[in-house]
Amino acid sequence: MATTSRRHRKRKLKADINVVPYIDVMLVLLIIFMVTAPLLNVGVDVNLPQSDAKPLEQSKKQPVVVQVQRDGALSLTYEGLDRPQAVDRAALVAKVRGFVQADPQLSVYVAGDRDASYQTVYEVLTLLQRDAKVSRAGLMGAPADSAKAK
Repeated sequence: MATTSRRHRKRKLKADINVVPYIDVMLVLLIIFMVTAPLLNVGVDVNLPQSDAKPLEQSKKQPVVVQVQRDGALSLTYEGLDRPQAVDRAALVAKVRGFVQADPQLSVYVAGDRDASYQTVYEVLTLLQRDAKVSRAGLMGAPADSAKAK
């Protein structure tokens, strides 16, 4: 008889999950995200120069390098020259246009001095693309390690 009474008194297991704490955590996270989301859109306005620059692909030939000094003076380096040749804007356009007519896939890089005006460097890049008809013009830089060493 003792065994039959045990069977009838056995309780059913409750398999429900208490979700109230999870709802509380979800609401707190929702409030945190609602407060921080507008703060993530804060930015700094930068007045960048405008240009019709196009993307640049790599070439296997030696590129032409236009150097812009800190005072805005220009010099040109190309294959066959030992040292950079000082040029003005008109001579730069004429020479580079001649190089590009000989080889339309020629790459031209603009190497601006760190203290040169960004506007001046960008104007030279635009001048090369617009007037000298350079299809592959880009900016040249130095790796971060060599810049720290100077």
